Amino acid sequence: SGESGAGKTESTKLLLQHIMNLCKGNSQLEQRILQVNPLLEAFGNAQTVMNNNSSRFGKYIQLRFQKNTVRGAKLSEYLLEKSRVVQQGTGERNFHIFYYMFAGLSSEEKEMYGLLDPSLYRYIRGQFGTQDIAECWKHKYQEVCNALDMVGFQKQEQVDMQAILAGVLSLGNVTFEPEESNGSVKVSEASRGWLKAAAVKVNVLSQLVCCVPYSPWSLSVSCCFSLCADARDSIAKVAYGRVFGWIVCKINELLAEHMDPEVELREIGILDIFGFENFAVNRFEQLCINLANEQLQHFFNHHIFQLEQAAYKEEELPWETITFKNNEPVLNLLLAKPLGLLSLLDEQSAFPQATDKTFVDKLNSSFKGNLHFQPSRGCDLGFSIIHYAGKVQYTAEGFLEKNRDTLPASVRGLFINSVTPLLSVLFRGKSFCYNRASHMTGLSIFLCPCQHSLMVLMEKMYSANPHFVRCIKPNSQKEPGVVDNQVVLLQLQYNGLLETIRIQRDGFSWRPSFEEFAER
Repeated sequence: SGESGAGKTESTKLLLQHIMNLCKGNSQLEQRILQVNPLLEAFGNAQTVMNNNSSRFGKYIQLRFQKNTVRGAKLSEYLLEKSRVVQQGTGERNFHIFYYMFAGLSSEEKEMYGLLDPSLYRYIRGQFGTQDIAECWKHKYQEVCNALDMVGFQKQEQVDMQAILAGVLSLGNVTFEPEESNGSVKVSEASRGWLKAAAVKVNVLSQLVCCVPYSPWSLSVSCCFSLCADARDSIAKVAYGRVFGWIVCKINELLAEHMDPEVELREIGILDIFGFENFAVNRFEQLCINLANEQLQHFFNHHIFQLEQAAYKEEELPWETITFKNNEPVLNLLLAKPLGLLSLLDEQSAFPQATDKTFVDKLNSSFKGNLHFQPSRGCDLGFSIIHYAGKVQYTAEGFLEKNRDTLPASVRGLFINSVTPLLSVLFRGKSFCYNRASHMTGLSIFLCPCQHSLMVLMEKMYSANPHFVRCIKPNSQKEPGVVDNQVVLLQLQYNGLLETIRIQRDGFSWRPSFEEFAER
């Protein structure tokens, strides 16, 4: 764990390499485990203002061993930041794969996918980069292609996947204008070419124009440009999310152990999840990310402070209690039922008439006087939370839409009937293993997807015997070889590392079994 840009993903890669070097036996499987990383980074990482290679999803890698030999592995992914596909902040980029494609595809391949000059595409904000960066991206694209081959993606699957990505980019350039004859909204004449390019690859948008009028997912809804744009962007986000989930499933098929299920295997799990974030504008995604970090901080406190000191007291050892900053009040603010922030968000999401403004009004009335919540002055959709790492001001714009995270059956049907075989497969429910609904048994239909993902993750964490790797960011300028003492000290303080050092110094770090002690 650590701040965004502190080195969590790089530490994970080094730890994996170390473990693989200690293993004996299945060298091919070990190499595969190491080689899938370029694929995950290309589709799941992006440049942010805090980190040029920021993980925009969380991953939990389970390595399964028989004695000293790795027999298989499984990857679980959490909270992919799908909104990045359609919107990025100032100084940020979309997912790496879009830039890699432009740099790595030949002219003939770009023509086949209908890709034009990258500066034309709204979803990548007209950004591309210098010649040196383009050369780097070209090399990265080749790494991705090699990884796709290694994982076992068929050539046609790779073609279909890139066709979907190209279609997503074209989709982002579709705009709308009034239909003067009946007062509705239609695709603008200027973007008909983009519509055609998107429809050829995704085969969806052209049919959406004919959806039932007044449906919130219709592109012909009366006089509502924002709903049309939301529908367009929702299609792009869900298509990209399904592609990413499909890649993870293919990786798991490749890395799965093929053994007698009765053979007992031991397991090492490695969690690499996005770090605490505080941007100029913080949205629903930052709330989910910071909630995850709050839960991991609580997990750390539980094991390092609470269980450790309880063991000393149980053994009746002389011990001076070490206090620590307990973040339970923040977690209660966010997770309590029925009046926690996420419960209120789920409640509002269930009401069609609710808006982001009514949600914020509900927060302001429910948390009046709460020391960890502050209403925003001068911003109707703003509110602040005092996290363990500091105060973060959020804007609630888009909270309800993102929390619902639904795909109407009519739109799903259009995907299923797509002429692109892969796109059809990705939306055929049970045939595709990345299906959020399959994990929702017994849970409310409006349970926040963020909350559900974190519930599953924390169940795994609490069933394990944890070791903690705390990553410290040396400076805020992304500069190598520079240590900013104030930046480092702040992290040591809010992470509880100063108290951790004390408890490790004053405590009993080595605990042999009776047999080990007697043998010595």
